[in-house]
Amino acid sequence: MGFFLETLIGGLMTGMLYSLVALGFVLIFKASGVFNFAQGAMVLFAALAMARFSEWIPPLLRLDNKFLGDLLAFVAALLLMIAVAWLIERLVLGKLVNQEGVTLLMATLGISYFMDGFGQTLFGSDIYKIDIGLPKDPLFLFESVFQGGVLVGKEDLYAAVIAAALVIALAAFFQYTPTGRALRAVADDHQAAQSIGIPLSRVWVIVWSVAGFVALVAGMIWGSKLGVQFSLAVLALKALPVVILGGLTSVPGAIIGGLIVGTGEKLSEVFVGPYVGGGIEIWFGYVLVLLVLLVRPQGLFGEKIIDRV
Repeated sequence: MGFFLETLIGGLMTGMLYSLVALGFVLIFKASGVFNFAQGAMVLFAALAMARFSEWIPPLLRLDNKFLGDLLAFVAALLLMIAVAWLIERLVLGKLVNQEGVTLLMATLGISYFMDGFGQTLFGSDIYKIDIGLPKDPLFLFESVFQGGVLVGKEDLYAAVIAAALVIALAAFFQYTPTGRALRAVADDHQAAQSIGIPLSRVWVIVWSVAGFVALVAGMIWGSKLGVQFSLAVLALKALPVVILGGLTSVPGAIIGGLIVGTGEKLSEVFVGPYVGGGIEIWFGYVLVLLVLLVRPQGLFGEKIIDRV
């Protein structure tokens, strides 16, 4: 039972990180109606920016305080992601207002490849380290209940708490603030939102900036755990099944979908993998989504589309 809990907790913590990345997909889809394939590239670009700025800024400003240096690096990386959001709106999305969804989808694919290449040209293509002070030592829980306790990595626990707090804050922002309501109005109908005075360009800059902030936090957490490398972009795309499972338009769906996929991956890999040769963790989410879509095409929490003729 203790080993099962250990695996379950590990899956929940991984799932919360998936939810954080998936939230970036959902926010952009709700505001622009486009599935943003560039989200993985944004995670990689943000992580590269944070890693390199944390190396460059302290010597440049002659700072001995690591916390202050990391804070300035975070601010610089965040400003860079906001600038990227503004450029995406000005140079790409602003030119494609009211275009077909496939056109916007291809635009995000182009943005993805550009950010992959430009990020490595600007910041380098080596494996970089991000040290944000997350503790690496293990933590043993329920030692009085299970022999040896339940092993949980402190780094994973802290990362999951940070991700959960950010997910909750963004969900509240989207649901209860005037800007959040404007984002939902734009998501429902671009032309109707414009007709009542909601500036589409400003809303798109805001939502891409928020997605950039989410990508930065996710990139910092994954970079702290695994190092900043090209595989981060692929790792971020593991949130795709989470988005589809929860529903493309549902913020709660992104959260619950992440927890389902994270725990399912870990449990199936540990308890079923030995009997089928392993590797289940790689494809579990996609197979689960396929099965769900056969029954509920809009996902677990997505809005059901009704066409009246």
